[in-house]
Formats: sequence, C-alpha cells, structure tokens
Amino acid sequence: MDDFWMPRGRPIWTGKTWDLSPAKEARIDRTEEFVQRRKRDEITRWWLAACRGNTPNWDLASTCSIEGRKGLLLVEAKAHASELSVSGKPRPSSASAGALENHERIGSAISEASADLERLTGRPWRLSRDDRYQLSNRFAWSWKLASLQIPVALVYLGFLNANEMDQDGALFRAEGDWSKAVFSHASGAVDETIWGERIETSGSPFIPLVRAAEVNN
Repeated sequence: MDDFWMPRGRPIWTGKTWDLSPAKEARIDRTEEFVQRRKRDEITRWWLAACRGNTPNWDLASTCSIEGRKGLLLVEAKAHASELSVSGKPRPSSASAGALENHERIGSAISEASADLERLTGRPWRLSRDDRYQLSNRFAWSWKLASLQIPVALVYLGFLNANEMDQDGALFRAEGDWSKAVFSHASGAVDETIWGERIETSGSPFIPLVRAAEVNN
C-alpha cells in the first residue's frame, strides 16, 4: 500500500524565499488522502458548529495498515517537559456567534468522547475542553475517527537528548523520563493503564501508545 503523510519534508529555499509547504502540519479534516470526503464532513460537523473554525494540527499524520486495514497513525511529538501544556482552550475573545458556538460544540464533542471511552474501557476518563485541551482533543479525535471505522494508532512520541532545544526546557534523557512525564501529565484525564491497550469502537481499534526516539545531533 502506498502511504501518504504530512508534513512531507523540510522547508525549501527557492533562491528568493522559503517554500514552507513541505513542512505544513497535517489537518485531517482538510486532506483527502487521509479520510474520504463524507467522513471528513462528518467529523467537521461533530467538532464545529459554524463553517469556519480551527481543528487540531498534528505533528505527524500518516496512512498506515492496522490489523490489515487502512488506518491512520497520528503523532504528538515533544522534546521537553514544558511542551506538555495543561492549558484549556481559551474562550473566544470575539463576540462572533460562530466562534462561541464552535467553543461550545468542541466542549460537547470532547465530553462525548470521554463518556464513550469510559463506557468502552470501564475506567475513568476526564477529557475536557477546559483542562489539558491538547491532550483531550488528541484522544477525542482518535476516538471519533475509530467510531467512523478508521483504525487509529495515537503515538505520544518523545525526542530524547534534543540538545538544540535545551534552552526551551528540561530535556528527556531516557525513555523512562518521557513515559513518566506523559503519565503524570495525563493523570486524572487518561488512566495510566490505557496506554498500549487496544480500545475498540464501531468495530475499529484505537490504540494509544507512548514511544521515544533518540535525536541524532
């Protein structure tokens, strides 16, 4: 199977300016190669009440084979602990009705995902728009895609010894540093025993994983 992934590569110097398009992060709802149009429309309606609004950007997304079926690999990558944000989604400062409607719809979508994941696993889930929003939207989107019969592997990837980013925060030096940081960050929202477990919804698997990779400096 020929797979498609984003970003496609690094920015390219054209001689006059930088072409940033190869480094563009993935947007599942805007990329036909990831999900067919009908399902992209469905997940967009689930996430947004108004036509215009933001959906999650992914550090890396790729088609792949999961249990012999076409699925998606979704990667959230971090190089240091301060990148694991505990912030909730800011309430829109705009008085736009559409922005406020989207804010409420996103909250409802994440709550729906959290409730169904609790039903499916028998363990407590506390995904929320207002707390650890990035973590919550990653799990909510993975769950929704699986519910649309698209197998998903969600990988939290830690880069080890990314020395060029040393000034930005405490680096991960070993795989255990990364997994400990993820478990601590997710505690209270995602049960530690969920990582590495196969969660099935609508006949499709959703598998959250924690992995680490050494950076070659």
